[in-house]
Amino acid sequence: METFQFLWIICLLSGELICGGVAQLVHCNAAEREALLDLKMGLNDSWNRLSSWHGTNCCQWSGIACHNTTGAVLAVDLPNSSGRQPLGGEIRPSLAKLKSLKHLDLSGNNFTGKIPHFLSSLENLQYLNLSYAGFSGAIPPNLGNLSSLQFLDVSYWGLTVDNLEWVSGLLSLKYLAMNSVHLSKLGGEWIEPLNKLPLLSELHLEYCGLSGFSYSLPSLNFTSLKVLNLQGSLFKAKLPTWLANISSLVSVDIGNSMLTGRIPLGFGELPNLQSLKLNYNLKLSASCFQLFARSWKKIQILDLSINGLHGRLPTLLGNMTSLIHFDLHFNYIEGGIPSSIGKLSNLQYIDLYLNNLTGSLPDSIGQLRNLVELRLNSNLLQGSIPSSIGNLQRLTTLTLASNKLNGTLPDSIGLLSELSSLDVSLNKLTGVISEAHFRRLGKLEKIDLSENSFILNVSSNWVPPFQVIFLQMGSCHLGPSFPSWLRSQKQVQVLDFSGAGISGSIPKWFWDMTSILAFLNVSFNSLEGHIPNPFNVTSYANVDLSSNQFKGPIPLPNVFLLDLSNNQFSGSIPENIGQVMSMLSFLSLSGNELTGAIPVSIGEISLDVLDLSKNNLAGSIPSSIGNCSSLTVLDLQKNNLSGGIPNSIGQITGLQTLHLSNNQLSGKIPSSLQNLSKLETLDFGNNMLTGNLPRWIGEDFPRLRILSLRSNKFSGELPLALSNLSSLQILDLAENQLNGSIPANLSNLKAMTQQQNVNHYLLYGTLSEHHNYQENIYVTINGLELRYTRTLSLLTSIDMSGNNLSGELPEAITKLVGLEVLNLSRNHISGQIPKSISELRQLLSLDLSGNRLSGPIPQSISSLTFLGNLNVSNNNLSGIIPSTNQMSTFNASSFAGNPGLCGDPLTVKCSNDSNNGGDNYPDGGGKADQADNGNGFIDKWFYMSIGVGFAAGLLLPYLVFAMKRSWGGVYFAFVDGTAYRLSSEKMKAATRRRNRGAR
Repeated sequence: METFQFLWIICLLSGELICGGVAQLVHCNAAEREALLDLKMGLNDSWNRLSSWHGTNCCQWSGIACHNTTGAVLAVDLPNSSGRQPLGGEIRPSLAKLKSLKHLDLSGNNFTGKIPHFLSSLENLQYLNLSYAGFSGAIPPNLGNLSSLQFLDVSYWGLTVDNLEWVSGLLSLKYLAMNSVHLSKLGGEWIEPLNKLPLLSELHLEYCGLSGFSYSLPSLNFTSLKVLNLQGSLFKAKLPTWLANISSLVSVDIGNSMLTGRIPLGFGELPNLQSLKLNYNLKLSASCFQLFARSWKKIQILDLSINGLHGRLPTLLGNMTSLIHFDLHFNYIEGGIPSSIGKLSNLQYIDLYLNNLTGSLPDSIGQLRNLVELRLNSNLLQGSIPSSIGNLQRLTTLTLASNKLNGTLPDSIGLLSELSSLDVSLNKLTGVISEAHFRRLGKLEKIDLSENSFILNVSSNWVPPFQVIFLQMGSCHLGPSFPSWLRSQKQVQVLDFSGAGISGSIPKWFWDMTSILAFLNVSFNSLEGHIPNPFNVTSYANVDLSSNQFKGPIPLPNVFLLDLSNNQFSGSIPENIGQVMSMLSFLSLSGNELTGAIPVSIGEISLDVLDLSKNNLAGSIPSSIGNCSSLTVLDLQKNNLSGGIPNSIGQITGLQTLHLSNNQLSGKIPSSLQNLSKLETLDFGNNMLTGNLPRWIGEDFPRLRILSLRSNKFSGELPLALSNLSSLQILDLAENQLNGSIPANLSNLKAMTQQQNVNHYLLYGTLSEHHNYQENIYVTINGLELRYTRTLSLLTSIDMSGNNLSGELPEAITKLVGLEVLNLSRNHISGQIPKSISELRQLLSLDLSGNRLSGPIPQSISSLTFLGNLNVSNNNLSGIIPSTNQMSTFNASSFAGNPGLCGDPLTVKCSNDSNNGGDNYPDGGGKADQADNGNGFIDKWFYMSIGVGFAAGLLLPYLVFAMKRSWGGVYFAFVDGTAYRLSSEKMKAATRRRNRGAR
């Protein structure tokens, strides 16, 4: 109840008050006037709010009301509710001299100390509001002496209560608010004293730290309770059943209170319930929702969002005819939207965002003519958007993003004259969007049509009726020329025209309207020409001009994010970049034609991501780069950088990704890098680095996933400490001068001992939903260098080829059952191929060529049904080549250079007494006629294994590899690209879930 309302109700109805500012017939009592003046003396009144407090008649003072015959002061009304400077200081005991006082409001001020104990002597007090008045400490229990009190509000986070027994003395109390007061010490004992207040109508205990319920009450006295607000409690318990027996309840809010269990069935029978908010409880179930729909005829507000609810929307949803606000967002509601929803003629707000709803949008949704907001985004809805949606003439927000809707966008949307936000992004919508779709949308401020297949077809002189702030049309066809209608838009702050089929130059007039832009994305078009340097945008803007054909020197706008990658920018990076771009956090200039050195001033920018890869940069890496203490990503790969790796990089302790590969760097790996304990990718491949592999690589990088040191001049033995890298998935030490044996303890590489089934997109330096640095690595498979990005986290690989490794192939390596690529070729490894090689069931590529291996090829290798590439050539292997399953598809080059091998696909036939032949047959007979002349195609085990291969879904790669072995690597790269296309929608939906609190 508002203070103003309360005071003037008393003025009008009681007939006792003469209120300040009204002509007075009586004068106030002199003693009470002196008490008020003494009260004023104790207050800090910097805005002279009490300037009227002078003269002899205090009944005319601001905030004072008196009895209309006796002149006794009945009300002191000094709230600070209009943003004025609050009163401060202390409340002097002279206030207690106002014995007739019925109304005291000091709320919203900034007093010091505790709530005065002497307030308990104001025995006639009916209204006391001390909320957010600055008082701190314990609430004095003697307030329980105010037996006439009807309204009490002591809400404030600085107040505490150890015991609520004193409240039971307030027998006249109708309204109690103690929001944010610390009640955590009460446990479940807070309810019994309140249950003794028979007249209590409203109870507000929001964010008080309540931590329990009493589940049994001797008697239930809440016969008048209408409003119950316990939002933000810490119950971690189920709702008590007695709560559903308070038949007088009109409004219940126990949201964000960690409730568990089921909603009591009695809630469905509360005859007066109009508002129920049980949102954000995570473990609260409403399995009886279908029953509730039958009974809740009066309910107007229903909020059960973020509760982990399962089930379907009730078919009788249309029975809740009083419903105004309906919110079930972020649950697991499945099934369709019932057509009975059209009966909810009073409904104004629907939020079913982030559920598992399926089916199509019912045409009856067009009957909700009072609807103001409709949010159905991030579900699994299919079918078309019904044209009846044009009937919703009061609609301001329409959000259908991240579903599977298809068909066209109905032009009836153009009739929604109140619409301010339209979001149908991330669907499968197609067709032409014309001027008719916007004809009455004069209030539109947000348009998001991105990630569909729309074609915008408007006239060249079209002037939209709206002035939008958010304009997102990524993946819609807007070209070929830059949209001229954009020139009329004067308020655009977010603009996304990415992948829109636009070519040619950006017109000059566009750069004149960018000064208020906070987000600009025109990536993946065919735009060309020079970019103004600098161009005018806000200092916190995200600017993405990547994947176009822009030329000339790089522009230097002072922005937060700048992505100019994959263009044709040339020249050097300006020396003053550190001074000009002081706000920059994300910079990608990758894939251009930049030359010259990396400027020293780069160290003056607080960057999170720096990507200068795939250019022609030369010179040394400046030591100043170590001053970029916020860096998580440093990518300088594929340039012409020389000199040593700066020691200063070891100062960037938050670094997660470090790419320096494909340069001309020399010297040793500096020991300072062992400080980079958060490193996940270390890529120094294809340089001229020397020395032994430091032991600390295996000791100080607990999160390392990728280690690539290939094609350098490293020497010495493999450190045993490499086995400590429990997160390692890619180990590439190929093309060095390493010697010694392969440590058996590599079997401790835990991430390789299990199949990687979940695609964890390795995104670093996340700045927004659309801008991340995508982790990448080049992996050589079957002679092809493949770049992995989206499927990188699914890959497990070891490549030690082209070294001087010796000794036997340790059997322990076959414990790495998640391994997909193993290349130990061109070393001096001896001994036999372990029979346990069959344990590597995920193996896609195995290259053991160019070693000194002897003995047979184990028959068990035939069980590796995923194997697409095999090379054991140029060893000393002997015996019959296994020929079952996919082994029959490898050509002769896979086995050449082994004089002792025989059988298909070699031309050497096997005799009956071939060495070690018995190892190649399941029955141990070792006779060629048992294998049908070595072909093995009539063996019953062959047919069984083919069946298993089909069941595993391997037919396509099996046939591809059978036709041409070199196609295997191309297939892997195709999978990586396809994964991006198939997963982009889900990835963006997942990002929206992380930001679910935002609308």
